[in-house]
Amino acid sequence: MKLQTIIRDQDRLFIGDQVPEKYKSDHFISDVAKVHAVALPISTEEVAELVQYANQESLAIIARGEGTGVAGAQVPIKGDELIIDVHKMNRILELDEETMTLIVEPGVKNGDIQEYAESRGYFYPPDPGSKHSSIGGNVATNAGGMRAVKYGTTRDYVREMEVVLSDGSVVSLGSLNIKNSSGYDLKDLFIGSEGTLGITTKIKLKMLPLPQYKQSALMAFATLSDATDAVLTILKLGVDPTALELFERETIEYSEKFMNLALQSQKGQAYVLMTIDGNDNEAIIGKIALVEDMLSNDALDIIPLPNAEEEKKTWSLRDNILTALMQFTEYEMLDEVVPINKFAEMISYTKELQQKHELKVINFGHAGDGNIHTVLMKKDLDEETWKKKRKAYLDDLYEKVLELGGKPSAEHGIGLVKKSYFTKMSNQIELELMRKIKYALDPDNRLNPGKLI
Repeated sequence: MKLQTIIRDQDRLFIGDQVPEKYKSDHFISDVAKVHAVALPISTEEVAELVQYANQESLAIIARGEGTGVAGAQVPIKGDELIIDVHKMNRILELDEETMTLIVEPGVKNGDIQEYAESRGYFYPPDPGSKHSSIGGNVATNAGGMRAVKYGTTRDYVREMEVVLSDGSVVSLGSLNIKNSSGYDLKDLFIGSEGTLGITTKIKLKMLPLPQYKQSALMAFATLSDATDAVLTILKLGVDPTALELFERETIEYSEKFMNLALQSQKGQAYVLMTIDGNDNEAIIGKIALVEDMLSNDALDIIPLPNAEEEKKTWSLRDNILTALMQFTEYEMLDEVVPINKFAEMISYTKELQQKHELKVINFGHAGDGNIHTVLMKKDLDEETWKKKRKAYLDDLYEKVLELGGKPSAEHGIGLVKKSYFTKMSNQIELELMRKIKYALDPDNRLNPGKLI
């Protein structure tokens, strides 16, 4: 068997020196190994044959989608890997309205799924910051995003998935049944496994009815501490926010410069952006009013965003934080998560470490579920100093995350970037169980070797 007999279109196969540059570099990993070939399948059958070819040639395999991952999970590190890029498997196959299920291929972008669903009166809640990320990648990392505080993560919306295993066999995991207590839950085992157990080729997603109404409000606070206190107050009120995002003044300034837009409030040093949705508009208005009343003495500004244009502008500023940062400095973004009652303490500690290590740090994140995006900024540091300070900072930060009962990744995955910390922070028996599962499903360690565990 030859690669050219599996992928016959020249524009879907790149071997050796033909491999495009985008597969040879990564924003977060400097040491990218040589790639054997890149294949772009358009069917499950081609993926299965490519895996069989890799077995025949004793090649490692990396599954890849849109390449938006930030943990180094899609990067060749062993050398001579076969990259199976599924982004051309990008069809929305069927909307089953009787079971409220959308059937898609792994290369479909998250934003396209949301738009398709909403155009037909349905709602797909998972909302990662990158709307260009593929659903296959979302499944691989169990992506969360802004609406996880109310609606949960990708895992909660995968009913069934088709997977190509390490030997090239194809299996369907999960079912359209709402309840299932029949054997091990293999579907959930594969979700979040970062391509180390199999390659997803088809996904059946749960849809919800589209909420009829939503409203957002922007709140400004004098300090970061005031903002984190406000988050806990909102969660205790029972208003059930759809999204509850926190960001610093210094953070949003990058988006303002990049987009040439100004946030509606310029007061204070920290902001909370809240959205509430539902089918009773009066109830939503009442919940917004309750939040305003409870925080009237703590917030410098509380600005309801009454129309779609203002809401879109504010959320665009939030969504473009990382894109904006890329224009100004090299950085490393984290996605640590702690129990919600430890959120304020963790945020405060990141600032203590900023002083200790003399390394510029900004924060934003999904405040409603304890997921913090701490961003370490290189600025004008030379490479040696940057690496030294970054490691010292991360050593201290992850030690605190562990102390508070948190985890190193909430939604981006472990990949290669966080592997050493994940290993150090995990129970050794738990790690050994993971390794046994990996060996049972991938005895030759062919799928994304060196990542996660």
